[in-house]
Parts: sequence; structure tokens; C-alpha cells
Amino acid sequence: MQIATDIASFTCICCPLGCEVEVSFDEQGGVADIAGHSCKRGAKYAANEAVRPERTITAVLPVAGCLEPVSVKTAGAVPKVLVRDGLRAIAGLRLEAPVHAGQRLLGDVCGTGVDVVATKSVF
Repeated sequence: MQIATDIASFTCICCPLGCEVEVSFDEQGGVADIAGHSCKRGAKYAANEAVRPERTITAVLPVAGCLEPVSVKTAGAVPKVLVRDGLRAIAGLRLEAPVHAGQRLLGDVCGTGVDVVATKSVF
């Protein structure tokens, strides 16, 4: 029988139920048990959040030659500890019109292998 040394609690954001999920850790800091989830997605979310939390970064940037700013986001999740560095890298972008939805604006943000893309077109 494995004994948990620590327990963390998370509110699942995978669906509107908002399950209160508890993650128990083993002696090595790995996930020993997950309880309180209503679906497999909730269990996966809590396990990931407990060990290596990730976030999608979103921002709005000005575009030279256009009065309307463009919204951007990372094409995937990046480690939570790199969000601030990712925002700094995104803020350093200097964009010129036109910018097209889906256009890759910055590759491999903070060495994560994740690109920053435009989420809308501006002309």
C-alpha cells in the first residue's frame, strides 16, 4: 500500500461542473492518487496542474499602420513559470499591417517550441 505524503486541491475547469479534485503525492513528488473528479478529463487536468501547470498566453498588440490592435495567443500551453517571460517576448513584437489570423508572429517562445499566432486579421 502506498501512503500519500501531501495532498493538493484543485477546482477543475474542464467543464461547467467545477469538481473539487484532490491529488495525493507519493514520497518522490509524483501523483499517487486522484479523487473527486467526475470524468477522465478532470483527472488528467488535476494531475497535470499538480505536477507541471501550463497556461495559454493571450495578449493584445498595437499594429503600425492600423488603428485597431491585434489579439495574439500562444498556439499551445507553456509552463506556468514561463508566462511572465513569454509576455515580455510578446510585448517586444513590432507588428506592421496587414496581419492575418493564424499568422505566426513569434516562433518557439521562451524555448518551449510553442509559437505565438495572431487570432484575428487587421489591415
